[in-house]
Amino acid sequence: MLKAGGTLLLSVLAPQSARAAQILAVRVWPAADYTRVTLENDSELKTSHFVVPNPQRLVVDVDGLDLNPTLKSLVAKIQSEDPYIKQVRVGQNRPNVVRLVFDLKEEITPQVFTLPPVGAYKHRLIFDLYPVKPVDPIAAMIEKGDWSPSDAPPGLASLPAPEPVPDLQPKNAPVPAAAAPEPKRHARPQKVVRLITIALDPGHGGEDPGAIGAAGSREKDIVLAIAKRLKFKIEEQDNMRVMLTRDDDYFVPLGMRVEKARKVQADLFVSLHADAFIRPSARGSSVFVLSEKGASSSAARWLADKENLADAIGGVNLNGHNKQLASVLLDLSTTAQINDSVKLGKAVLSEIGGMARLHKGSVEHAGFAVLKAPDIPSILIETAFISNPEEEARLRDNGYQDQIAEAITNGIKRYFAKNPPLAKSRQS
Repeated sequence: MLKAGGTLLLSVLAPQSARAAQILAVRVWPAADYTRVTLENDSELKTSHFVVPNPQRLVVDVDGLDLNPTLKSLVAKIQSEDPYIKQVRVGQNRPNVVRLVFDLKEEITPQVFTLPPVGAYKHRLIFDLYPVKPVDPIAAMIEKGDWSPSDAPPGLASLPAPEPVPDLQPKNAPVPAAAAPEPKRHARPQKVVRLITIALDPGHGGEDPGAIGAAGSREKDIVLAIAKRLKFKIEEQDNMRVMLTRDDDYFVPLGMRVEKARKVQADLFVSLHADAFIRPSARGSSVFVLSEKGASSSAARWLADKENLADAIGGVNLNGHNKQLASVLLDLSTTAQINDSVKLGKAVLSEIGGMARLHKGSVEHAGFAVLKAPDIPSILIETAFISNPEEEARLRDNGYQDQIAEAITNGIKRYFAKNPPLAKSRQS
């Protein structure tokens, strides 16, 4: 009897063959900056990869995986306009190993990494395909016609041409042999005239949808639509141009958003959001600036903490993440930058308050990571609460999107009317 029981116990404890991981979803995010392919699965996967030239291919072997219909669907998700992937081939290379072969349009630098479960996501295996030569935001703006190649260095100021001095001498009057030089007069400093560059940052994108309203609206879609309207309105001004940190549905890490703004010598950084709160009754627009001494309210702290999770949800390769950049941005954030940000925030908040309800009548402070450019006045605008059903409907409305874009434009113009841009030289 004991022997039988012991045999039964041994059979229960005997190791069983490992169950293959299950692919739950596949997603592809093509963009000029890079293309991302995501495999979401129910357990962590181990991979090996290598690049094959002539023609360019990325080969990835995924261990502990059997081919299933979800994974096969990746083939149909590659778009013809993808900047870097021609097509992908998927097959069972050997038992428990699936091979993916990405046929490439050009030489790339791959980053292959895994992400632990976070938010609504399970385990993720990420393939980021970056061009060997990274996309330069200035070059991209030149290509789109948003930047003149003659702007060298970018942001360099130019003074207006002096007005012609009327000729007060009668015609045919003799020219004096040598006129004594007049004493120098201290002329009033001339107003600097140059193109103003504004970095618009539509929050979230790609793997990171941002907040989702009860009707299914995604924050990343709403703020991108508002940003495009805002870009159009700003560029109707004679001396303003815009750089979008993203112009489509893909994820940009928080630090890279700031770095893009600095590369184009942005005069302002404006991050657009439409967040959710724990209570659906929360409503109204808000403007935030960076805080040196903690958040101005518990709600501001909560929102900042939530927005700062974007890198975890959007998916950043920690091995390739520039930690030095993050620390520099934190250390160099100055009181002067924050003071200028407050002036900008007040001007924009005043204009928004003329067309929409405000959540709070003053500029709020919190530790938003995306506001940490040390040399650029930066604000984060919560256009409305997508978690409030009435405000979600308003955010989806073209008329409201146009109104708030107009208000932000007017706020920016008001700021520069009181704080004219100074001459700038290239930053390091």
